[in-house]
Amino acid sequence: MSVCFLFLLSGCAATSAERSFRAETVASSGNLQKTTVRTDPFILTAYSRIQNPGQPLHVYIEGDGYAWVTPTRVSGDPTPREPLALSLAAEDPAPNVVYLARPCQYTPVEMNSACEDEAYWTNKRFSEEVVRSVGQAIDKFLKDAQSPEIHLIGYSGGGAVAVLIAARRKDVKSLRTVAGNLDPTLVNDYHGVSRFEGSLDPMDVAGEIAAVPQLHFIGGEDTIIPLAAVGSFLKKMGDGRCFQTKTLPDASHKDGWIESWRKLLDLPVICKEGGDRH
Repeated sequence: MSVCFLFLLSGCAATSAERSFRAETVASSGNLQKTTVRTDPFILTAYSRIQNPGQPLHVYIEGDGYAWVTPTRVSGDPTPREPLALSLAAEDPAPNVVYLARPCQYTPVEMNSACEDEAYWTNKRFSEEVVRSVGQAIDKFLKDAQSPEIHLIGYSGGGAVAVLIAARRKDVKSLRTVAGNLDPTLVNDYHGVSRFEGSLDPMDVAGEIAAVPQLHFIGGEDTIIPLAAVGSFLKKMGDGRCFQTKTLPDASHKDGWIESWRKLLDLPVICKEGGDRH
């Protein structure tokens, strides 16, 4: 085993093979089986565990991954070095769980020509094509699990995708985000980088999910997603009856979530004053 793999968490640039091996190790700890899903226009990598057909489906959406090598140099492979959403999925005791990698993560370009365009993990990371692809994959697993409803969980940029997905569906029972990028424009301005071109904006659909029970987890030590992004999303939503937040004071953008996840999953995700989705 290489020294690089042993020090993934320190930021060492792991190879694609090492990152895939890491995902397999994490998935096996939660009895999640790897599969690929052909969608339009991406082939997505997924890990799933369907043990009780007919029960709700928990869907985890990965973050942006290793999108940038430096602030100005795009990565040739966005596969995450440490797949946090996959680790959370492996901790989830629900019978029906699926993890969806984002487009072009864990999928070689030779398998998926759409991934020749690096914009799909930079400016177009939340594009119509990306949201449609993830939605199609969810449809596939929903059918496999014969599930009547979905519980969406999105990490970081996967939180933005989860919001955009929730706005398009009527079968989303709850939405959770972990260090979620709910206001990409504010976040990009905060870091002094250019705004996305070609992406959909979760802020534009905030009002459309106001009746979806949701819980947004915030890291008290998160230097990537500022707290203001959550506040601006709630302001845009307007009706906050179904909107809750929970701050983990010692959690950063990546650290402090896995060990707490089972307890966090036990927190109720509800609407106040009888607010429910119609």
